[in-house]
Amino acid sequence: MKHRTKIALALAALAALAFAGFKVFERPITLAMFERVVNRNVGVDRSAALPDGLHVYVCGSGSPMADPERAGPCLAVIAGDTRLIVDVGAGSMRVLGRMGFPVGRTDRLLLTHLHSDHIDGLGELMVQSWVANARAVPLPVSGPPGTGEVVEGFNRAYRIDAGYRTAHHGPEVANPAGYGLVAEELTLPAGSKGVVVVRKGDLVVTAFRVAHHPVTDAYAYRIDYKGRSVAISGDTAYDPAFAAAAKGVDVLFHEALDPVLVGKMEAAARANRAPVIAKVLADIPGYHTSPAEAAKIAQLAGARMLVFYHTVPPLPTRLIERAFIDGAGNVFGGDIRLGRDGDSISLLAGSDAIASDNLL
Repeated sequence: MKHRTKIALALAALAALAFAGFKVFERPITLAMFERVVNRNVGVDRSAALPDGLHVYVCGSGSPMADPERAGPCLAVIAGDTRLIVDVGAGSMRVLGRMGFPVGRTDRLLLTHLHSDHIDGLGELMVQSWVANARAVPLPVSGPPGTGEVVEGFNRAYRIDAGYRTAHHGPEVANPAGYGLVAEELTLPAGSKGVVVVRKGDLVVTAFRVAHHPVTDAYAYRIDYKGRSVAISGDTAYDPAFAAAAKGVDVLFHEALDPVLVGKMEAAARANRAPVIAKVLADIPGYHTSPAEAAKIAQLAGARMLVFYHTVPPLPTRLIERAFIDGAGNVFGGDIRLGRDGDSISLLAGSDAIASDNLL
C-alpha cells in the first residue's frame, strides 16, 4: 500500500472517530454553547454601557413590500437616559430586541403618520414594553391627528391577551395599571415651523410637517441632544421645507424610492396581467422621494451624513443596491449610507465623530 494511501486512510479513520465522539457528546456541547450565549444576553441591557450621546438603531429599513432582509420602517434613539422609538413597522421589534435595545424601558413612541406599514408592529411593542419591565403606566404615543383612534383600537384588540398575561404572570409582572398605550395627538398648522414634542434637560424633540399627500398629516422629527442632532423624514415627497427643519444636523435619515426600479416592477405587473398591482406601483412614486432628491435635501440641510431607510423596492443584491444609490453622490458631498436592519449610528456628546456599526 502506498504511503499516501495509508495517510489518507488514517485521516479518514480519525475523522470518523471525531464525528462519533461529537455525536456522543453533541447534546452537552450544544447545551453548554447555548448557556454561554444566553448568560451573555438574556436580561442584560447592552445599552447601559453606552457613553453619553445620541445613539440611533435602525430597527426597520424596509417597506410594505416583502423583503427577507428588512423589517418595516422603524428607528430607535437613545439620548442620555431617554429611549424613543420612531414608527414601528412589522418585524421591527424582533430586530430591535436582537440589537440589544431596552424595549421594556421605552419612554415614548413617535409616529410620523398613520399608514399601516408604520404602525403594524404596534401591538408587539405594546406587549413587550409592558411585560418586559413591569411597566406601571401605559406607553405614551405621540403622533398626528387620528393617533388616538389607532391607540384605542390596539388597546381594545389586545385587552383579552392582557388579561391572560396578568392571570399567568401576576400583577407584579403584568401590572394592569401599565397595560396599553396613551395617545398624544400633535397638531401642526400649515406653515408651522415645528412643535416641540419632548423637552427634557438637554434633549429636544421637534415635529415638522412634510408632504405626503393624500395623507393630510405626515410629520418628520428632529432630535437634538448636547450639541448632536439627527433628523428623520418619515414618508415624504421631495420637500425643501424639511431641509430647512433639518439644517445643520449630523445625520439625516431619509426615506427613498427608486422610480426606475419601481417602474420596471409596474411594467412587469402589466405584462403579467396584474392591473391592480400595476396601478399601486404607478401611484406610489408621487408621494415618495428618489435617492437623488433625498441627497439634494441632505445637501440643502448641510447634513454630514445621509442614511437611506424605508427603501423601496427591496434590494436583493449589492448590484441593485449600487443602482439604487447611483447619482446621489453627485448631489450630496457628505457620507452616504444605505441603511440595513441592525445598523447603529452613535454621536457622542462632546465630540464631532460619527461612529457606525451593525449589531446583528
